[in-house]
Amino acid sequence: MAASGCSGSSGPRSRRQLLALLASGLVLLASRQSRAGSYLDRAGLLISEAIRDNEFLARRLADRELARLVARIAAGRLQAAKETQVPREALQAHPHLLLMLEHYERAAAAAQAGEAARFRELVRSAQQEEQLFRGVLRELGWTVPPAK
Repeated sequence: MAASGCSGSSGPRSRRQLLALLASGLVLLASRQSRAGSYLDRAGLLISEAIRDNEFLARRLADRELARLVARIAAGRLQAAKETQVPREALQAHPHLLLMLEHYERAAAAAQAGEAARFRELVRSAQQEEQLFRGVLRELGWTVPPAK
């Protein structure tokens, strides 16, 4: 009977411990997802706006004043990305986002200098970094939400 009494009293206790462990795990998972969600939203905004600005500029490469404006906006976007909080889980992907934004900034500067071929080369490099960024996130099980 004593053995039965011990196992009976540890049964509910072990169930409570298991439930507490599961609840803790769910809280941690939700916290991880919310941090990732915020980061992914911020990254999505940075990416979509960088692409939009550079597509707009690509149709007007002769407009150096526009290129100057896009370069200044791109510099601000890059600085914002450097200062954003990055969840530990996304640390491997973030450098690719920074490189992508840096290439777009340099592309706009090339357009401002009248270097159309260099502009196109840097836009291609930015697109490659974006694909690397998305690939690393995909390996983590995450995707950047569309901005639209």
